[in-house]
Amino acid sequence: MTLVHDLKLAAMRVLEKAPDAIGSVSSVRTDEAIIVPTFDDGPTPRRTHDVLRALADHEATATFFVLMTSVRANRGLLDEVVAAGHEVGLHGMDHRHLPTLSRAEATEMITRGKAELEDALGLPVRWFRPPHGDQSVETWRIIREAGMESVIWSGTSWDWNPDATQDERVAKATANLDRGTILLFHDGHAGPADLGDPVPEPDLDRYELLDRVLRIAQARGLRAVSLGRALERGSVVTRPHFNLHPKHLAAAVRR
Repeated sequence: MTLVHDLKLAAMRVLEKAPDAIGSVSSVRTDEAIIVPTFDDGPTPRRTHDVLRALADHEATATFFVLMTSVRANRGLLDEVVAAGHEVGLHGMDHRHLPTLSRAEATEMITRGKAELEDALGLPVRWFRPPHGDQSVETWRIIREAGMESVIWSGTSWDWNPDATQDERVAKATANLDRGTILLFHDGHAGPADLGDPVPEPDLDRYELLDRVLRIAQARGLRAVSLGRALERGSVVTRPHFNLHPKHLAAAVRR
């Protein structure tokens, strides 16, 4: 009972410190018939190439949220993504759950990752997607203090789910597809080498999945563009997105 009480108090203290307007980018408010495909955990061989090929076939652009562990291992692939006209955001130095880290560790992970990626790109990095989409109010603040905005999603392809069929993934990605939707895909698979959870990688054809989703989007009159491109004539829609799981609250109590 004491632990539960302490965890609730910790959550209240964290949320009380939150500003009135707090939230992560979840979609785009726009009059244009566009959607925003996004890709996490890359760049990686084969997976990223399959994604780039599908995007090129549809004359589409996207936003790639890269892991620095993947960038270091596949430096040339990052150049291919940029050369193809796509946007790059940061997914992290590695794939640890941010709310499980101390403030100092989370700050180092975010700020060092941003600096390393900007050095590789020669461009400022505007967007950050928390690994697992997992963040607390405190880590959201650190992202903002680093000069980036937290980006989540309003639709998912289920390409992370090893139990889903390809037809189920397509149906999930297109079920509520509408203008301004930010869609979650992956062009990598974060594992122990990325300090990620040891989960099995789904066996799927990433080219086919993206090709089918984009064909359905086009049949509905929707074009696929990067987040930055979508915001040229649109504005961000934000919503609070905080995963205050017991293990994260317990860390908050200890701090």
